[in-house]
Amino acid sequence: MKLSYSLLAAVSLPLLLGACQPKPAPPAPGLVEVGVVTLQTQSVALQNELPGRITAALSADVRPQVSGIVQARLFTEGARVQAGQVLYRLDASSYKSSFEQARAALANAEAAVGAARLKDERYAELAKIEGVSKQDADDAHTAYRQALATVEEKKASLNSARIDLDHTTVTAPIAGRIGISSVTVGALVTASQTTALATIRGLDTVYADLAQSSTQLLRLRKLQATAGTQPGSAKVHLKLEDGSAYARVGTLKLQEVAVDESTGAVTLRAEFANPDGVLLPGMYVRAVLDEAQDNKALLVPQRGIARDPKGNATAMVLGANNKVEQRAVVTDRAMGDQWLVRSGLAAGDQLIIEGLNKIRVGDTVKPVAEDASAKPLAAAAVAASSAGK
Repeated sequence: MKLSYSLLAAVSLPLLLGACQPKPAPPAPGLVEVGVVTLQTQSVALQNELPGRITAALSADVRPQVSGIVQARLFTEGARVQAGQVLYRLDASSYKSSFEQARAALANAEAAVGAARLKDERYAELAKIEGVSKQDADDAHTAYRQALATVEEKKASLNSARIDLDHTTVTAPIAGRIGISSVTVGALVTASQTTALATIRGLDTVYADLAQSSTQLLRLRKLQATAGTQPGSAKVHLKLEDGSAYARVGTLKLQEVAVDESTGAVTLRAEFANPDGVLLPGMYVRAVLDEAQDNKALLVPQRGIARDPKGNATAMVLGANNKVEQRAVVTDRAMGDQWLVRSGLAAGDQLIIEGLNKIRVGDTVKPVAEDASAKPLAAAAVAASSAGK
């Protein structure tokens, strides 16, 4: 029995000693890896997209300048016409009669001038020898001068009658494409009517009248006053109603000097060549303008910018010793998949764009350089699955 007790004590003693010793601490967990990009400034063109309508560079309403019955329409609706081309002929019978009457009146006045001139000369000679009174000589001279004035009056009347007669032939004031005629043969037109017979539009060159809000205009002026920002180019690109891009680049020509009180917008006008007739008056377009050139722009991946409950933009960056810091940032505009940041971040900052759901402010992390242009894994997987469908 003594042997059994001794053996039990020998076995129990090491077990008791082991239980009294402290357990080793578990191994420290590894640092969380996060994807970061180092921000750098760059030169970018700041663009703005504005709505607008196409208008013809040249447009003229064809209106009658005399009254009469339309006897002929001498053009094809929708066709191209040349300046001076005859479009309508009006009944000219009454105007021809007035012209002939005015011409006869001029001939009569010119004949009276000859008699008055001879009488004036004769009385002037007689007055020298006192053959007639000086009063009679003066009256003869006055009658001669009145006869000359009458001739000028009749010439003006004849010229007016000729103009009215010419206006019975209605011609195109400009070259371009002519629209639908508002009258037919046999219709009565008047010189004072408000309805145009037709409208001609020159479409080889057109304008895009764009609407820019006064708020945008003020923001642009503040931006252009910022150091490192230069005015943009005058080039304008168009997007058509179907979403396609117009092949030719336009030029910004002018900015209206007043704000439209009803819309609060300022009109900008851009000029475009339109040799193929693609752009038609009244067409809705969207124009892309280079507003300014920012030589110190800070573009930040959108996936690195979050919003707090109040809607303010925030970003997670690496501070000293790779500790996570949160910054409040101010964004200006979206440019593709990036934000243009105005404040809160600076060149050289390391912005966290991957692993944001695994970290908190104050955590120490392990940074891994990321390609800012690469898509996040989740987005890439969605794109791949969409392409496979």
